[in-house]
Amino acid sequence: MKLEKTLFSKFPLIAAISFLLFLGVTPSVSAALLYQDMQEQENSFNQYQGKIIDSETKNPLVFATLSIDNTNISTVSNTEGYFSLKVPKDISEGQVSVSFLGYETRTIPLSQLKENKNEIELTVSFMELSEVSLAVPKDAKALVKETLLRKGENYFDDPTLMTAFYRETIKKRRKNVSLSEAVVNIYKSPYNSDRRDALQLYKARKSTDYDKLDTLAIKLQGGPFNTLFVDMIKYPQYIFTEETFDDYNFSFENSTKVNDKLIFVINFKQKESITDPLYQGKLYIDADKKILTSAIYSLNITDRDKAAKMFVRKKPAHANVWPTDIAYRVDYREKNGKWYYGYSNVLLEFKINWDDRLFNSVYSMTCEMAITDWEKNTTGESPKFKDRIKSSIILEDEAIGFSDPDFWGEYNIIEPEKSIESAIKKIQRQLRRSKSKEDSSSLGM
Repeated sequence: MKLEKTLFSKFPLIAAISFLLFLGVTPSVSAALLYQDMQEQENSFNQYQGKIIDSETKNPLVFATLSIDNTNISTVSNTEGYFSLKVPKDISEGQVSVSFLGYETRTIPLSQLKENKNEIELTVSFMELSEVSLAVPKDAKALVKETLLRKGENYFDDPTLMTAFYRETIKKRRKNVSLSEAVVNIYKSPYNSDRRDALQLYKARKSTDYDKLDTLAIKLQGGPFNTLFVDMIKYPQYIFTEETFDDYNFSFENSTKVNDKLIFVINFKQKESITDPLYQGKLYIDADKKILTSAIYSLNITDRDKAAKMFVRKKPAHANVWPTDIAYRVDYREKNGKWYYGYSNVLLEFKINWDDRLFNSVYSMTCEMAITDWEKNTTGESPKFKDRIKSSIILEDEAIGFSDPDFWGEYNIIEPEKSIESAIKKIQRQLRRSKSKEDSSSLGM
């Protein structure tokens, strides 16, 4: 049996998520830099921007959550702590909850937020050691199993229609090469159902600087499915299968608090006797109701050749490609006593060693998805198969190009990092100059 088939049957997460790289010949720059104007949506919302930081160190808090109480409106801060929260104008009063794992949740009246330059400080949540030691159970493995089995009690048990913002970025070392974004409709089936979720692409856009890609066009296959399948509660079989559960060691590390609730932190790591690549990381479990609130983990790359066979589907004949880091994160949110998938991200770093070059190339790919709104899908409707996103989608090929910064209208998105914004503006200037030259040429100037 081929290695790929053996690994895929034993570790279905790799096969199901399909984090695939396609390395091939670069299309022409003129064809790649497609530009099309988009009409700005009607301004029916207020936008609040700012930064979330640690109250002591002043360091940015990455992936902090902001949500409007008693609504389904929420967003997430970016890797520099910046956020943008869009609220319909008919919501003038309300409370904004700002939360981050291990910090005290802060509630701010919406009326106190400014349009720009909001600096929100969060304070680390401390716990009494005596409280922690009395509460921690003895068997970490049994607690994880119980948590996964109780998904029907603690998570959404109704069909739900979610609106999500999805982004994927490609970098060559520290330089941004490509950015693709989409607004996605997720037809989420109940957590106690084995029925898979359906995705529908609503809008998509991209920006690619192919000059920085050398002779390669790197693409990520799977699009939003890459992040959706990190929902460990809905898809536990993609990391902890019946076959692999006993391949891990589980242990308690420490505890923290979220919204005054005790959260156990459980470490898991593959046993030393296991040589195939498995996962290692931390699970954050509500001590009272046995709810997984977050998970942060990575692939244990014990054998880079095996790991490469999992992820690389096509590559140049004169190059060796292997992953150096594969990391995941998923966060859940709570509403009316029920929890649901709220945010996830994936980081993939690859090294390319060329046969005919002195220096190698290093690429990183990140993708993230945040739920920005949801409502109960009372009819249980689902899009027709022809209208659904396929798990083989390459989002970059579906998107048409960047337009103005307000392209997304009232949809909540994750604020772009400054470096990404600069890359976009640079490409837009190039496109405008190119268009200006074409117009001048057509006028005989």
